[in-house]
Amino acid sequence: MRDMNAIIGGHDVLLVTLDTLRYDVAAEQAAAGATPTLAGLLPGGRWEKRHTPGSFTYAAHAAMLAGFLPTPAEPGPHPRLFAAAFPGSETTAAGTWQFDAADLPTGLAQAGYHTVCVGGVGFFNNRTALGSALPSLFAESHWEPEFGVTDPACLENQIVRIGQIIARQPADRRLFLLLNVAALHQPNHFYLDGATGDSPASHAAALRYVDRHLGRLFALLRRPTFVIVCSDHGTAYGEDGHVGHRIGHETVWTVPYGEFVLT
Repeated sequence: MRDMNAIIGGHDVLLVTLDTLRYDVAAEQAAAGATPTLAGLLPGGRWEKRHTPGSFTYAAHAAMLAGFLPTPAEPGPHPRLFAAAFPGSETTAAGTWQFDAADLPTGLAQAGYHTVCVGGVGFFNNRTALGSALPSLFAESHWEPEFGVTDPACLENQIVRIGQIIARQPADRRLFLLLNVAALHQPNHFYLDGATGDSPASHAAALRYVDRHLGRLFALLRRPTFVIVCSDHGTAYGEDGHVGHRIGHETVWTVPYGEFVLT
């Protein structure tokens, strides 16, 4: 585990959640050389296998934004990168950055960061009380229909907005940015030529679309930036009769995770 106390304050922080991305699909695409942008940045070119803290977007993000990132998929304990001050925590270690707040965006704001959310799926749409709950944790939040699940260019549209955000960021103020990418979420059949329904193959095609555009995102970032790229949960495409998520199935609980520093 890296020492986050040496990161916070001196680095921008980017959390990219590839909403609904399955670990098996991510690992297969990386091994096949189909996601070169991510493979070039992930340690060893490979995803780490982890378990999500929640089986659907709202639960998983609420946990991650309290410091409970996906947990390594082997026996622990596993020290956390971020942790709210909590007596008796068994996963707070010397390298954990602790904050005295209920959530990570507030903790980072107290440490001088400007906090921004660029949402993708409906839990970030700011159109309902529930769709405003997660964005309300940030000083600034953005969502448009063009960022959501029905727009095949959703990530490209989000990157344009992020470029505008970064361009007006004061040089002397650190940035915490959450980017929730909707492309992997159903519907994703439009990423696979000829497909009329969603499947693991169209899910993989959506990941290849994301990988083609992530390089533009990373080029926009200021240096140094600490980056976490992970899924919030997976999804089922008929395995054992299951379809979708918010269920306790292996395809949902097992997620890809990676972290690196851009310098």
